[in-house]
Amino acid sequence: MTHTIKNGLLTVTAGELGAQLMSVLGADGTEYLWQGDPAYWPDRALNIFPFVARLTGGRYSLDGQVYAMPIHGIAPTARFTAEENTGERLTMALYSDGETRSAYPRDFVFRVVYALSGSRLSVTYEVENRDARPMIFGLGGHPGFNVPLRAGLDFTDYSLRFSEKCAPARVGFTPECFLDGAEAPFPLVGGDTLPLRHGLFDEDAIVLRGMCREVTLGTDRDPRSVTVTFPDMPYLGIWHAPRTDAPYVCVEPWLSLPAKAGELTVFERRPDLRRLAPGETYRNTWTIRINA
Repeated sequence: MTHTIKNGLLTVTAGELGAQLMSVLGADGTEYLWQGDPAYWPDRALNIFPFVARLTGGRYSLDGQVYAMPIHGIAPTARFTAEENTGERLTMALYSDGETRSAYPRDFVFRVVYALSGSRLSVTYEVENRDARPMIFGLGGHPGFNVPLRAGLDFTDYSLRFSEKCAPARVGFTPECFLDGAEAPFPLVGGDTLPLRHGLFDEDAIVLRGMCREVTLGTDRDPRSVTVTFPDMPYLGIWHAPRTDAPYVCVEPWLSLPAKAGELTVFERRPDLRRLAPGETYRNTWTIRINA
């Protein structure tokens, strides 16, 4: 089942499976969100919780016990409940149960709140710890955007332009997409621009840290663009299906990083994971702004 919110500028639809965005439609009929062509990538805009990307062997340790968890955690394949829809604000909730506790042994509520304000869609992740023990978790967004946004343009007409000049570092990955413990400078053209080309993703995702927290996907040849702002996410993933001509790019704000190569991830030892005391609630908001 899907749920829709809208105003005079945007119509946004989300599904109950993973609380995943299914459509971000402009008033002129432009579809900004990738539509999940399985020839490239069947998803559209994953919500990631409680671990970002891959675990070594698909396993991790918490409380001295080892658990199995799929890529990007339990949220993408979980069924969320629509708690509230005011017409311009939609709240989707995942309540822990026996199935979630078999992969992540905590009582919690994980909410994804979509809210419209003009041409801006805010995405708020809310984690409520209902357990007697602290929660340790990561989270993030994984939205894909159509490139190009207008017929007659090419993928290479587009770029990602950061709102300020910055000098990010690229987080080092093994060919299997685990942390390799290294990082390297990732120069931007003019200090703020990454021109898009398909070969950027031949080695899978580009993950940056130390960048400014706002980036715009667009081209000088079309006034339509998408700005992603992520003030409380220290990492940014940029991706499309490797070694393809995929007509989309994912702009992924992350709170934390994948597992280190060859190591069982012990949640208590990961400084990038968030700690949340019993009874507390954590919120993190990022936004998608449609410029047309």
